[in-house]
Amino acid sequence: MKKITLFSMLFVFVSTFSQEKLEEVKIEIKQKGIKKSLKTTANTSVVSSKELLKAACCNLAESFETNPSIDVNFSDALTGTKQIKMLGLTSPYLMITEENIPSVRGASQSFGLSFTPGTWVESIQITKGAGSVVNGFESISGQINTELIKPLKDVPFFLNAYGSTDSRYEVNTHFNKKISDKWATSLYVHGNTRVAKNDMNDDMFLDNPLGKQINLVNRWQYANAETGWVSFINFKFMKDEKQSGSVDFNPEVDKLTTNHWGSEINTERFDFASKIGYVFKDAPYQSIGFQNAISNHIQQSYFGLNQYDNKQQSYYSNLIFNSIINNTRNKFATGLNLAYDKYSEFVNLVDVSRIDNSVGAFFEYTYDNNDKLSYILGGRFDYHNRLGAFFTPRLHVRYNPWEKSVFRFSAGRGKRAANIYAENQQLFGSSRVFSVLDNNGKIYGLNPEIAWNYGISFTQNFQLFGKSADVTLDFYRTDFQNQAIVDVMQSSQQVMFYNLRGNSYANSLQLDFNYEIIKHLNLRTAYKYYDISTDYLSGSFQRPLQAKHRFFSNIEYETHLSDEGQQWRFDATLNWLGRQQLPTTSSNPVGDILPEFSPSFSTLNVQVTVQQSKNFEMYFGGENIGNYRQTKAILGADNPFGMYFDTSVVYAPIFGQMFYAGIRFKIR
Repeated sequence: MKKITLFSMLFVFVSTFSQEKLEEVKIEIKQKGIKKSLKTTANTSVVSSKELLKAACCNLAESFETNPSIDVNFSDALTGTKQIKMLGLTSPYLMITEENIPSVRGASQSFGLSFTPGTWVESIQITKGAGSVVNGFESISGQINTELIKPLKDVPFFLNAYGSTDSRYEVNTHFNKKISDKWATSLYVHGNTRVAKNDMNDDMFLDNPLGKQINLVNRWQYANAETGWVSFINFKFMKDEKQSGSVDFNPEVDKLTTNHWGSEINTERFDFASKIGYVFKDAPYQSIGFQNAISNHIQQSYFGLNQYDNKQQSYYSNLIFNSIINNTRNKFATGLNLAYDKYSEFVNLVDVSRIDNSVGAFFEYTYDNNDKLSYILGGRFDYHNRLGAFFTPRLHVRYNPWEKSVFRFSAGRGKRAANIYAENQQLFGSSRVFSVLDNNGKIYGLNPEIAWNYGISFTQNFQLFGKSADVTLDFYRTDFQNQAIVDVMQSSQQVMFYNLRGNSYANSLQLDFNYEIIKHLNLRTAYKYYDISTDYLSGSFQRPLQAKHRFFSNIEYETHLSDEGQQWRFDATLNWLGRQQLPTTSSNPVGDILPEFSPSFSTLNVQVTVQQSKNFEMYFGGENIGNYRQTKAILGADNPFGMYFDTSVVYAPIFGQMFYAGIRFKIR
């Protein structure tokens, strides 16, 4: 016997009792690219796949260009890697997870975001401030969780092809097969390459690395609504090769010699992850889940005469039980975590290998009256072989004082082991001498990083001239009790690592204003102010390469979507960055001395998408349309093996204008 849905019952009712002819009513709902609910307790925004289509979005690191919560920066003049920041702090202070399993961490911290192609992503959840204790203790400034496309919802075939004027070419193909109503599997194949040498600033060094990457994922999904069981199994393999340095560098003859300065970064990674969950049939509010992940990450690299190799073998396991106390307004989650990381790490052939392991238990209580007030109070206790035994408290509060408004407050503590070499690989592209000044700690001689984060946020939705608008103001402060200081303010020939010997804090103030100017024309703006200060040996300075003032604006327009699926979409994003504190270069020769602060500048990105049907679309656009370039990207470029060579002082684009085009094709 077939199940009768509510919709079919209503249809029968109307057809039977109505004597009038029913006319077709077409309801058009516009999906927002970034969604922010007034009812969620944490300050979380959800980035949909639609938002990811507004830019080239070749990988996860580049998927935040149109998002005001995340700052996208340039890490160095060699690798072409983009670095993200939240609340003024770099990505190591974020917990980055994939389907709530920690992903970019440890050895993959510098380049890991470039290992997830944008077409794999279904949505991204961005949480400001202390994250949930369910996912671990390392989060300090926030959490970014990526949800991949689900096999049971995916189309049978998808193709994305991309090419750009900086000689970067990509192909993404998705193959999906529904084996039954309960089983489905997907195979994702990604490949990219850059084959041409570009030197737009004539310093005889490549502006972007040559390279190639192959990336494969096989996903399996099982869902049985009758029994309540659901499961995901993922297999991943990735191989990435980068070559950068001098235009004349040939690795076959010049590797680790002084003929020509060059660098190669070769990475192989294998991941296996499984998630199995059960929802109790007689108690749908109660569930149990078990997550497991195994990864093997191998990086072999050299930067001129500096060698850096790192192999990380990891295991992660999380058991979670969800239920209620008396009623569904009082929910809780509790469980156990287990993590194991084995690092085989060599810095210029010096062995700094170690093994980290931890076990922890957590409990998180949620009260939600679904009206004005909700809060999440969580805590976890962990034992780590290097960090010791410690407790991590977290709190999130939501209050809706009046219609279409919300106040949020959060506070929490985070603790982490700083991987000082893996997280600062851009400094290997210099002649700086690496020095660790402390030796009493258990992590490279340093103590663990500990910080408290506090934040408050207010959002108000309203009507302006009959159109939807909203404004958000939030302020967050991070206070470090201890920090692994990366000191490039003492000397331009040295980088020093040591424990915090004074104060270090980061204040972040952000004002957002979003407005629907006319139907289908939307404006998104944000102003950000960062007051970030650290006490170094030579004094207190603003955090290097961090603009104190930033302005963001995105405007989007799309035409009416026809019945045949035809549509035009236009997007433009403007970023203005104020001056940035630069590392000291006072001891360099006159030609390689930079000012104390960089100049302010702006970049403009534009994209046009032509959707010709529900299955095919073309897109083309440009980044940095104004062609702004950093005047001097590499210090000591004329003598790369001398004591003044440095490729790490990068605050702005190097390549200049970049234009691209691509296609997307689906078989439904």
